[in-house]
Amino acid sequence: MDKWEILREVSETGLVAVVRAENADQALKLAKAIKAGGVKAIEITMTVPGAVDVIKEMNEQSGDEIILGAGSVLDAETARACMLAGAKYIVSPSLDKATIEICNRYQVPVMPGAMSVTEVVKAMEYGADVVKVFPATLFGPKIVKAIKGPLPQAPLLPTGGVSLANVKDWIKAGSFAVGVGSALTGPAKGGDYQKVTETAREFIRLIKEARSE
Repeated sequence: MDKWEILREVSETGLVAVVRAENADQALKLAKAIKAGGVKAIEITMTVPGAVDVIKEMNEQSGDEIILGAGSVLDAETARACMLAGAKYIVSPSLDKATIEICNRYQVPVMPGAMSVTEVVKAMEYGADVVKVFPATLFGPKIVKAIKGPLPQAPLLPTGGVSLANVKDWIKAGSFAVGVGSALTGPAKGGDYQKVTETAREFIRLIKEARSE
């Protein structure tokens, strides 16, 4: 799957699932539950113990079933290690030019974090494919609408504070897609992976509704 196919999948589904787990087995169970709900783009954050090894193991086990990405990537060195482990896209909480450059060098989609209009513009100038609005929870959906005012061309991925209750508002505000963590994966803490699947399915339904309204 090339860069443009990955971005198309994220755009069409409208959701990137953010997975924080204690080990590879738990992460893979979560990934499979999320995939069963219709979401293929799954991000493993660097806060997971041994995250690069987790990505490698998951990539070997899942193949093309999921589109595995790396999140909370702070620098180019980590980005490259994740790519070599099998990550198909890179997500950052902050804006780092070197990380964007190395992703572009290897034609791997990159989604750096930004909050202000100035940072969003810089991210696009540096070559970001999508700009992660983070932490979006500080402002709510109105931040997306506000940024899209002067920058209608900006592909924005709000992450933080997205839930079933407000996901339609985020999409209607102009989001390219949304990043969702605990609001999706929370039930797994109690071992309820079926609930994770059902929640993923509900997110997809609401996103489709929001785009058609």
